[in-house]
Amino acid sequence: MQATLLSILGLALLGALHVRGDAAVQADFQEEQFTGKWYSVGLASNSNWFKDKKHLMKMCTTVVSATADGNLEVTTTYPKADRCETKNHLYIKTEQAGRFSYTSPRWGSKHDIRIVETNYDEYALVATQISKNSGTSTMVLLYSRTKELSPARLERFTQFSKEQGLADEDILILPKTGKSSWEER
Repeated sequence: MQATLLSILGLALLGALHVRGDAAVQADFQEEQFTGKWYSVGLASNSNWFKDKKHLMKMCTTVVSATADGNLEVTTTYPKADRCETKNHLYIKTEQAGRFSYTSPRWGSKHDIRIVETNYDEYALVATQISKNSGTSTMVLLYSRTKELSPARLERFTQFSKEQGLADEDILILPKTGKSSWEER
């Protein structure tokens, strides 16, 4: 009886993990409409780095550009102490439009990136499964074309993050900073 119950519980957990790793991609994803400047308004993650740095994080800008071969060049600029820091990533397209992969040269982690939901001119939800030797983690980003989003969009971000298995303490609406040079990028 106890073994059967544990087996059922194990299968249910495996099913839940499988669903989280299979976040659907935006139907009929249009790469050219996704390009341009976005503000990172929300971030949710169950990774250790997020838990350690969460209290320091602020809203940042991300510029997405399409490459000639269909990949995405992603440049994020964010405030760090008294200066701006910029990180560049190349998201490699997969067979599925709206789904990309990235491997961190610094950490060796593999990222399965999915543009889950967007209307292109207001907001985008991006889900990422990150795998490395120490395990896997989930990250959800909420992008906005402006620094402000409606309460309904913020609630959708929170709801979607929870659907991905993230807890309330894993979800952060990023605080705005005063106007500074990073916003101009």
